[in-house]
Amino acid sequence: MAKKTSGRGQRDLTVKVKTARGRTLSSTRWLQRQLNDPYVKRAKDEGFRGRAAFKIMELDDRFGFFKPGARVVDLGCAPGGWLQVAVPRINALGEKSGKPVGRILGLDLQEVEPIAGAEIHQLDFMEPGADDQVKAWLGGSADVVMSDMAASSSGHKQTDHLRIVALCEAAAELAFDVLNPGGTFVAKVLQGGTEDGLQAELKRRFEKVANVKPPASRSDSSEKFVVAQGFRG
Repeated sequence: MAKKTSGRGQRDLTVKVKTARGRTLSSTRWLQRQLNDPYVKRAKDEGFRGRAAFKIMELDDRFGFFKPGARVVDLGCAPGGWLQVAVPRINALGEKSGKPVGRILGLDLQEVEPIAGAEIHQLDFMEPGADDQVKAWLGGSADVVMSDMAASSSGHKQTDHLRIVALCEAAAELAFDVLNPGGTFVAKVLQGGTEDGLQAELKRRFEKVANVKPPASRSDSSEKFVVAQGFRG
């Protein structure tokens, strides 16, 4: 690994990675992208568990769905970056004097390291009765349901698109069951055309539906985020 120099002694700070024996070209490109990604560095410097934390941060800065006292459900919460962002914004630790204290519930198929202020459970949210279990843990309905889930990549773009849309549709179905009137649903989708049915259903169920690519989302990624607000119940 070396840093290239160019022009009047000024360094080109782009980190170049050589393809090592046993490492594929795609993994080399991924490593080089990670090393040169400013959001990866920020996440490390600021103590977040991944660069995805900045995506939900930027979405909330724009749409303002995390409010003190809010009850939030994070589907597929591993590794926990979205939880880390939400905890202080909803005042889950009660650190904002005079503000209502929120609650946040993280669900995932795998075990997730604890995060102060968040309640984390291993649960398949697609199981029958999961919506009732979520409301029991929350002590009522949710104000925000969010999902940054993505299916394991198959290497086939259209197949991956169909899988992530199916995950998003399942997350939306749970949101319809557990959201309070006026609530918000936030989820990752991939651009590809087959999400039209999901978009139509969200527009029927919510007052406002926006499709956004936050700055923290890589420009070469086809991901976008749907933010549906004003659940009609």
